[in-house]
Amino acid sequence: MKKRITVLMIITILVLSTVLAGCNAGGTTATTAAPATVIKLGVIGPLTGDYSQYGVAVEEGAKLAAEEINAAGGINGAMVEIIAYDSKGDKTEGVNAYNRLRDQDGIVGLIGGTFSGVTLAIKEIAIEDGMPVLSPTATNLEVTLNAPNVFRACYTDPQQGSTAAIFAADELGATKAAVLYNIEDPYSEGLAVAFRDQFASTGTITNYEGYTKNDADFKSVLTKIQAQDPDVLFLPDYIAKVGVILAQIKEMGIDVVAMGGDGWDGIEIDYADVAEGHYLVNHYAKTDPAEIVQNFISAYEAKWSKSPNALAALGYDSTKIMADAILRAGTTESAAVVAALAATDMDGVAGHVTFDENGDPNKSITIIQVINGEHVVAGKVGGN
Repeated sequence: MKKRITVLMIITILVLSTVLAGCNAGGTTATTAAPATVIKLGVIGPLTGDYSQYGVAVEEGAKLAAEEINAAGGINGAMVEIIAYDSKGDKTEGVNAYNRLRDQDGIVGLIGGTFSGVTLAIKEIAIEDGMPVLSPTATNLEVTLNAPNVFRACYTDPQQGSTAAIFAADELGATKAAVLYNIEDPYSEGLAVAFRDQFASTGTITNYEGYTKNDADFKSVLTKIQAQDPDVLFLPDYIAKVGVILAQIKEMGIDVVAMGGDGWDGIEIDYADVAEGHYLVNHYAKTDPAEIVQNFISAYEAKWSKSPNALAALGYDSTKIMADAILRAGTTESAAVVAALAATDMDGVAGHVTFDENGDPNKSITIIQVINGEHVVAGKVGGN
């Protein structure tokens, strides 16, 4: 009986101690952390300047995806917030944006960068941090190599460059090709090298010429190219530069079919006249009748009052993929999210996506011809 009373006294003392401790200092006793009510994802891209259409498209696609996710209840009840910063297409600005997103905003995943150069500048820091990174549009081969936490939603420079070369040879019957690219840009150079190497296996490269980002008059180099009479001219750069080059080609009366990569996407908006009849490699076509594509286009146009380009689709897909990974991981802990990203298997606007061992997507590549200011699908290559 004495032992029983002693035990009851001990229990009573322990209970009172626990209650008093819980009341101490205004209830500052450590408790289990509540689940996050907001999941923050960062977006980095050029939101101002000559290339702002790319960064803005990714941001708008990401925000549309987040809006749809939140309308459906979020990720286990947590709302998704997109925080976008302007890289201005500059590596230093991109790194500063990443550091701010990590340190001040507390993001749990990065949708970015938009350009390969900026993404490569961020890469090593993100690897050290273990940050889950999913770039919608950085196509340079080095972006995902030796980076287990870095993925991309787009195909690589070698993939689109070699695909363009194969299409030029097999479908356009080209036996001679010239290449004109931006020697200061990793994206432009990556496509140029891939196209050159692939085309040279079956045809002749008549010219392999470069320019810098500040060049505006291309008549001299175009005269050199014209003298060699190539069947195809490969121009792997972004709209702002390609539009100027195509305008000068038309002005000079050069009879050549031009081709480019996904950097041409949206060229029909401001340069439809000079882009007429030329080809680009792209991630999706707005004329694709697939329900997921048409639903995305309708939702995007309703929200942003304009038609989405491929980068908007990739920003949208990337956000959905990251959210799906966090949902399957059941946590925002970085290693778990990275593991879930690697196991991705889902449909997107730009195709069905799984990732290979490098974090690159297995998906199809679309070849588009600009006809009457519209994108017309000329072919589709690869995919799963």
